Amino acid sequence: MNRKIIPFITTAVTMSLLSIVFSACGDFLEETSQDKEYVRSWTDLDELLLGDCYVPVGMTGPYNTYQNPGMVIHLLADELTEYTVGSSSTDYIVGNHNETFGARTWQPRIGESPNGTTHYRENFEWKTFYKYINVANNIIEYAKDVPQNTDEEIEGVLKVTGEALFLRGFYYFWLVNFYAKPYDPATAATDPGVPLKTTSEVQDILFERNTIKECYERIVSDLTEAELCLEQVRTLKSSLYQADVTAVRLLLSRVYLYLQDWPKCVEYAQKVIDKHPALEDLRTTKAKFMTASNPENIFSMDGDNLIRMMDRAHQANSVSQELYNAYSINDLRKNQWFWHYGTFTGLIRREPGQSTTTHTPDEEYYYTGYYNLPVTQMRSPVSTVFWLRSAEAYMNLAEAEVYQKHEEAAKTALRTVLQYRYQPGCSELELTEVGSSLISRIREERRLEFPLEGHRWFDLRRYRVCSVQPEKRALEHTFTIYRDENSGNVVETRLYKLEEDDISWTVNIPLEVLQFNVGMVDNGNQSRGYQIIATPE
Repeated sequence: MNRKIIPFITTAVTMSLLSIVFSACGDFLEETSQDKEYVRSWTDLDELLLGDCYVPVGMTGPYNTYQNPGMVIHLLADELTEYTVGSSSTDYIVGNHNETFGARTWQPRIGESPNGTTHYRENFEWKTFYKYINVANNIIEYAKDVPQNTDEEIEGVLKVTGEALFLRGFYYFWLVNFYAKPYDPATAATDPGVPLKTTSEVQDILFERNTIKECYERIVSDLTEAELCLEQVRTLKSSLYQADVTAVRLLLSRVYLYLQDWPKCVEYAQKVIDKHPALEDLRTTKAKFMTASNPENIFSMDGDNLIRMMDRAHQANSVSQELYNAYSINDLRKNQWFWHYGTFTGLIRREPGQSTTTHTPDEEYYYTGYYNLPVTQMRSPVSTVFWLRSAEAYMNLAEAEVYQKHEEAAKTALRTVLQYRYQPGCSELELTEVGSSLISRIREERRLEFPLEGHRWFDLRRYRVCSVQPEKRALEHTFTIYRDENSGNVVETRLYKLEEDDISWTVNIPLEVLQFNVGMVDNGNQSRGYQIIATPE
């Protein structure tokens, strides 16, 4: 790269080429005019890609600190619960409790507050991912015009184009699964998805929602083209935080699983396994799982706020007891991935921070001392939303095979993962299940393998419309009202229910977006009542 023009490109290209303007009123796709003058080679686009198209790894902070997008997904399913127990009203307060209300209780506005009069920002993910999509659009377009006179230049253009296509496909995949219904082959052609924009030119229009079918067609097209580009790149990637063809293929296997295209899911999962079969062996290692050196790592971007959201404190969160109790005594993940004390369970898959005090794991304040407080302003090596690892290829393969009644193939894929997760010789490894019981076992093992990694909410939604053994369930969450945001003085605890066929199994389009794009259809979410219950002690 021409080092003399890097600073100029970093400022001029980022600010002029990609000055995508977003205001509070929700103009999520507005962009200023573009200027190609500053793009002179594929290396300029590569600089732009790394700095402005991948989600950066933000600092670990409380919920809604707007550094790591996607954290809201952890509040929606059955993996996380609020934690209210403290020994006195002056105990440590985690904070930002009220900002979790709208998502935790499935309100029509996820930015809604408990009092109904204050509203928090709710379009962070929408604006963030559309911003990156606009960057990807520009890179894809401008890559066609940069010099391709040498093998290095040709490969460089393939690289930046392939990565930009992968990222655009990934962002659209997350958006359509968060803000639209799960893909149902019977209704996808008419169900509203999210707006698609794939060009860089300015469009002075109000955007409408494309159908879910159109969104998935775009996602598959982008990822397929990304595969064609990146499989021609001979230079091995140097960073976990950049995509390669294996990352593309793993995401494609997930996309085809959601599309219920079982043969294509199997095809792409097997491609990943052939290239990257490695799995972490919990039988022999005591290393933390969420590390940059985990042999399962394929790709990661974005960070993690979960540890900072959890603690044995007022206005805090805990891994749900239902999830923790689902791990058997023979499951090595139970003790290696979680810390349990009383009614609290916290994630310990990351390296602990440097504590100013000394606590052993059997002491009450261990989690506060080594995890919640010390990780503040640290960066997680991998994301709890955008982490691709090889275990998913095996789990996708097992699920797609069992749906095709290929039970031995499904068991082989599942057993490959479970042999590294359970005590040797235990009954859980026998896999005696058949038929519907085997389907249920595979789904449950998927839940146990990917706790709070951004899968569960999407999985629960797609099981509802699965053509093979559809599965619906209701969820319950509590939300405790405190006297103020700085104490443990409880006013009341409310119980909210998300029924099996509730419309709020789909999150509503952010109000800021609806207000700007007049006429855009929303998802019809309705306010819900609650029952007052005893506060947990």
